[in-house]
Amino acid sequence: MFFDDFDNFSLDAHLGGNRFSVVYRLSGDEKTARNKAEDICSEQSVEFPVDLLPPGTIPEKIMGRIEHFGQESPVGWLATISFAEEIAAGEWTQFLNVLFGNISIKRGIQVVAFERGDALAGLFPGPKFGIAGIRKLIEVPTRPPLFTALKPMGLSAQNLARLAGRFVEGGIDIIKDDHGLSDQVFSPFEERVVRCVDAVKEANMRFGCHSIYVPNITAPAERIIDRAFWAKEHGAGGILLSPGLVGLDTLRRLASLNIGVPIFVHPAFIGTYAMSPEHGIDCGMLFGTLMRLAGADATIFPNYGGRFPLSVEDCVGIVRASRKPMGNVLPIFPTPAGGMELKNIREMLNRYGHDTLILVGSGLFRCGDDLIANCRRFQEAVSDQASGKV
Repeated sequence: MFFDDFDNFSLDAHLGGNRFSVVYRLSGDEKTARNKAEDICSEQSVEFPVDLLPPGTIPEKIMGRIEHFGQESPVGWLATISFAEEIAAGEWTQFLNVLFGNISIKRGIQVVAFERGDALAGLFPGPKFGIAGIRKLIEVPTRPPLFTALKPMGLSAQNLARLAGRFVEGGIDIIKDDHGLSDQVFSPFEERVVRCVDAVKEANMRFGCHSIYVPNITAPAERIIDRAFWAKEHGAGGILLSPGLVGLDTLRRLASLNIGVPIFVHPAFIGTYAMSPEHGIDCGMLFGTLMRLAGADATIFPNYGGRFPLSVEDCVGIVRASRKPMGNVLPIFPTPAGGMELKNIREMLNRYGHDTLILVGSGLFRCGDDLIANCRRFQEAVSDQASGKV
């Protein structure tokens, strides 16, 4: 046979016997779904024809194994498939490869959940601040924090800083760059950070607030970490990153460096993983579980009823995944966004609860000519809803 003259490597001695499990949603009739599950077992591990594998440890312990297979709906099936922990190689990138590598190119397969084994715990830095840490930073112990974004693109760094100061005066707790603000000529990164930090600091002193400014550090790979530390050193209260543009492992790397400020993640470019009901990664898994495990302290997602097509069920799944018990991994702030206005606040808080960042961006400009007054209306709406007045 092909492998008869290979050395007698003792593979069993290198395997601890622990496995982690991934739940996949599979479309089609039972036979089609079962074939997909069997394909995942080999495609996501040995990537080799099963009938050509040498007998013994590789097919029995290295290859994926179907642990459960059952019907979820008339056209949907759930398969729980386990993998030897060792094939993740102690690397976040290889873990993601096992989770949804080659099969991401195949149709009718969706990652729903996974159960991490003990040996995988070291792969996931998790958030350093989480809900409690961000609340402490902005000194908002119980009510939902208020969040907004500096926009539109095209304003100068000086004018964006003016907006930031007005937001603080109006009672906004967290002011972030819009995710499209990078290092454009009309608002260079370093100038924008310095001006916005100074404006927020001055407004905090004038009005007795504890607001923070969160610049967008998403950039070419060689600049990201430098921008993160530079922003922290110059007074930023957090950093914004788009993992879809720079990679989930970049988020993991930033979180592992303990930069000293919370990380807010934006969903730009990653939505294609989650927009199909039959393919990709479940919204809760992608925007909640994976972002949280990789180190995000708050995850921004497009809320239903706004500019984007997520459903109520999708959004509830994200919120649940952001805060559900997960061993020693801190819960993080879910942040519904994407066209939210003051009229959406009651429903968001009723559905998601107080441990939610309420992000209203352009909506603050739509409800009147006085931006500071609009921010105070935002503050009052959240406070009234949180206290049960409405």
